[in-house]
Amino acid sequence: MSAQLKKPTVRECERCGRRERWDEELDAWQLVREDGEKLTGNPHCIHEWDINGTFNPLDGH
Repeated sequence: MSAQLKKPTVRECERCGRRERWDEELDAWQLVREDGEKLTGNPHCIHEWDINGTFNPLDGH
């Protein structure tokens, strides 16, 4: 069995809290809605996504 590549499906900015999810149909990141409100964070933030090296893109190796 060969290894399968996993992709992240959600991300959150560590600076402003903006949250996004990957939309397979649109092939793009979309804002997360919580209680009907878009979690946009700060529009002037240079987003620092929660990438810390613990995500393993290889599955089934």
